[in-house]
Amino acid sequence: MAFLLSSGADSVGLLLNILLVFGAAKLLAEVAEILGQPGVVGELLAGVLIGPSVLGWVAPNELLNVFSELGVMFLLFQVGMGLKDFKLTQVGWDAVLIAVSGVIVPFIMGRQIMLMLGHPGVEAAFVGAAMVATSVGITAKVLADMGLLSVRSSKLILAAAIIDDVLGLLVLAVVSSTAKGPLNYLDLGLTAVLAIGFTLVVAIFGTRAFEKIVPRFDSATKTAKSQFILSMLLLFGLSILASRAGVAAIIGAFLAGMALASSVSHETKSETAGVTELLVPFFLVGIGMRMDLTVFRDPGTLTMCGLILAAAILSKLIGCGIGAWRLGYRGALRVGTGMVPRGEVGMVVAQIGAGMGVIPNDVFAVVVFMSIATTMIAPVMLKMAYRGAVAE
Repeated sequence: MAFLLSSGADSVGLLLNILLVFGAAKLLAEVAEILGQPGVVGELLAGVLIGPSVLGWVAPNELLNVFSELGVMFLLFQVGMGLKDFKLTQVGWDAVLIAVSGVIVPFIMGRQIMLMLGHPGVEAAFVGAAMVATSVGITAKVLADMGLLSVRSSKLILAAAIIDDVLGLLVLAVVSSTAKGPLNYLDLGLTAVLAIGFTLVVAIFGTRAFEKIVPRFDSATKTAKSQFILSMLLLFGLSILASRAGVAAIIGAFLAGMALASSVSHETKSETAGVTELLVPFFLVGIGMRMDLTVFRDPGTLTMCGLILAAAILSKLIGCGIGAWRLGYRGALRVGTGMVPRGEVGMVVAQIGAGMGVIPNDVFAVVVFMSIATTMIAPVMLKMAYRGAVAE
């Protein structure tokens, strides 16, 4: 099967990679659904199965990475388009409280566990930073599939995840600066102002602006599918601006979808959904392919894996649950569960630490394992937490 491990040199190998990833994702998603589990779990497991850790049919490569990034962007864009009446200001301070407590508790728990195991302070801080941010793509996909994005706890999760992304960026900036030397407070302050300012401006004024822009653009252009074209321009444009402002590109994609939710036609939303259905499996399988099962061979690393994974789950349940206490036990549990997956966000932090030479291979493997494991566990937890929930 060596020809399937194409690094991108020949087109046949690339097409085989695409076929295997998409086909395996959809096949195992169907199996998962038959077994009563979210399809997302099957798609994540497909990545583990066909990836380097098990069958070795497909290895991560540049093309699949690009498809993966596009997949998560379209996923968040699609979620945003489905929130016609959602306003960030509606969830206000509840979302802020959830995000803040959901950052503080994971950071402290992750850092203290690593210090307790005898690791240096910089290593411990990077692990804590990797446990802070939430990868909302998985949660959004599960809730969208269940038709529960309109539930208040779901709206709080989405809003808190956006704030969480900004706070996580600041934590990473502080940790990275500390590893390099003295902390630059001016750069940190500018990053915070830009990130928060961009998010607030688009979230507050975006919907109103595009309710006026879309009809005018529609009548002024003679090109077929003009609304779809405008949607794609806004998706990529805001994703770029979000990156420049210091927040993740996927937040820009989500805000773009939210801005268009009440102004584009059902046909345009269906066209976007088709592209999303094609690309999202590459995001999910890509996460699974990075699962390194060899970390279980060393007892010490295995112990570290277990402690960090347990802390990653409990810290979000406790931290975000505290922030969502006004929703009652069931609502707080749903919010905490929805904030559990770390996904690609945790892996990015690990890569930065490894690139700076402050995270050794075993700690890097543990953080990647934690990121993927929380992403795979969360859909099952969400299904249980939302049992009996009804769309509002």
